[in-house]
Amino acid sequence: MVSAEIPPVAAAAAAAASAAALPASCPEPLTALSRWYLYAIHGYFCEVMFTAAWEFVVNCNWKFPGVTSVWALFIYGTCILIVERMYLRLRGRCPVLVRCLIYTLWTYLWEFGTGFLLRQFDACPWDYSQFSYNFMGLITAEYAVPWFCASFIVERLVIRNTLRLCFTERGEPARAVGAGGGGGGGGGGGGGGAREGLRARGAMSTNGYVKVD
Repeated sequence: MVSAEIPPVAAAAAAAASAAALPASCPEPLTALSRWYLYAIHGYFCEVMFTAAWEFVVNCNWKFPGVTSVWALFIYGTCILIVERMYLRLRGRCPVLVRCLIYTLWTYLWEFGTGFLLRQFDACPWDYSQFSYNFMGLITAEYAVPWFCASFIVERLVIRNTLRLCFTERGEPARAVGAGGGGGGGGGGGGGGAREGLRARGAMSTNGYVKVD
């Protein structure tokens, strides 16, 4: 009987295909810095879209000018990363609506704190002074419902899916089994004199941000 010998090239190709079909043994979850980056981009994008939609609804501006600040990357990224820690601690202790209420309170605290700090350097890109229920122009009660809805979206869609992301040993994206929304305060409005000057010239948008034509 004659035995057929498999060519080395074919054997190597078959071995490579078999190895590729096997799942990675130890997929690694995203690092905290990687998750911070994704959260920062999410917050930045949502703020641009929100201010563009606001400008359209209030002024029917078909240019859809979205307004934000580079500071928003740090503010949102850090805020949502902390909300992620809250989610992991609270998910088995209280229902989602209670968690979102806690996230909303944290968002107000974070927005006020970061805004107050930036204002000391005339670097706060938002100012809510034209709102009826604002506090020091840094936070406003009119945004309570939007922040609550944003918190729900951040938890259910952003945080839970981000925690499922991981990389295999080959560096290819994969999904881990079993792992697993906000947003932090936006951008800030300058010091007192500068803010009054902007409002006098009509340069402040009704959503609290410096208007960009």
